[in-house]
Amino acid sequence: MRENTAQGRLVLKAVILAAGNGVRLRPITETRPKPLIPILCKPMLEWHLERLAGVVDEVVLVVGYMGEAVRRFVEGMKLPFKTRFVEQGEPRGTGDAVVKGVSGLDSDEEVLVIYSDVFTPVNIIPEIAGAEGNILVASEVENPRDYGVVIEENGYFKRVLEKPAESYSRLINGGIYKLRVGDILANSDIAPSPRGELEFTDILNNMSRRGVEIRVHRLPGSSWIDIGKPWQLLEANKMALKSIRREIKGSVVGPVHIEGDVFIGEGSIVKPFTVIEGPVYIDQGVEIGPNARIRPWSVICKGSKIGFSVEVKESIILENVHASHLAYIGDSIICEEVNLGAGTITANLRFDESTVKMLVKNRLEDTGRRKMGAVIGAGVKTGVNVSLMPGVKVGSNTWIMPGSVVYRDVDSNSIHYADGRVEIKARDVKSNNSEQ
Repeated sequence: MRENTAQGRLVLKAVILAAGNGVRLRPITETRPKPLIPILCKPMLEWHLERLAGVVDEVVLVVGYMGEAVRRFVEGMKLPFKTRFVEQGEPRGTGDAVVKGVSGLDSDEEVLVIYSDVFTPVNIIPEIAGAEGNILVASEVENPRDYGVVIEENGYFKRVLEKPAESYSRLINGGIYKLRVGDILANSDIAPSPRGELEFTDILNNMSRRGVEIRVHRLPGSSWIDIGKPWQLLEANKMALKSIRREIKGSVVGPVHIEGDVFIGEGSIVKPFTVIEGPVYIDQGVEIGPNARIRPWSVICKGSKIGFSVEVKESIILENVHASHLAYIGDSIICEEVNLGAGTITANLRFDESTVKMLVKNRLEDTGRRKMGAVIGAGVKTGVNVSLMPGVKVGSNTWIMPGSVVYRDVDSNSIHYADGRVEIKARDVKSNNSEQ
């Protein structure tokens, strides 16, 4: 790390890990890489890059799955620092990705290492960059079993226990670090983990075991989230919505009722007899109403249309979605270019009111949410009077035929008939975010 004497600021490098497949987030990641999944309609990667302005003079992005889409996105931004791309190649784990990212940097230089799928609603990067020595960001969470648990002593890192059976601590690895390059490389002699990957946490454990000091920077759980599963994306957007303020840049054609903190972007129009209850974020070029209801914690992205008698509750609606009339979207994620026919309902509550479970990598997982609707992939079309049961996922470019009641996940490029039959159709997924 060196000082920018012209402005009196510290300048260092950053490495962003942006190579993951995001399998647990499917169908969202079938048509866009995980770093380009949006929070308040802005890709996670963009949040990270904007926060590095004035702190770094170069960012190295380690890319893999759909790397060309990441490259195109970054090259389309106007950034005040240099960017460089490193292909991970075979996905061999976070340890391998970090080593490839820092290779070629000065061993005495300090580097920020950031996992692209973690989100903090408050920008902590300047504080981490300005702190002395090696830093590991950790967060306290209610259920640490799915994470790497951090063991610390007097504020210093001792080791990470990956997904332990017993909870030794509620403090977990936050995926943001400031470390000396030489310390990373000198401790990269690690063996593959039980899942066959080279884990960055094993490099950190090596550093601690060999006497390298790493201070722990604690964050409350309410200000950090890892976005690895669909329902966590809902929670991340909810975190971000807490910081928005009322701002209406678009057109409102009365009578319309708007209460609370509601952002409406330029070129958007809200038509008569619509009710919007904040916090709500409506991006540019969105059409709402007439006679629509947008309930709290909803995000509606560019080019989407929410029409007559459509209700949206605590949901994320990505780009160019059409729900033109008589639909209910509750606690759901609707990916880009989806068309929801009249009478489409995303059910979000079980009769027994227990928490909703969702199939993730062929394993049924508890979302922890009493209300959880559907996750609908890009390019899906639903016919009239379609009902999707709580926790159902529909793969990209699938058609759900009129009158269908969907109880189970439906694969991509399929046709789901009203009698429950599912056929695969030969048609490529099409999306503005997919690689050509």
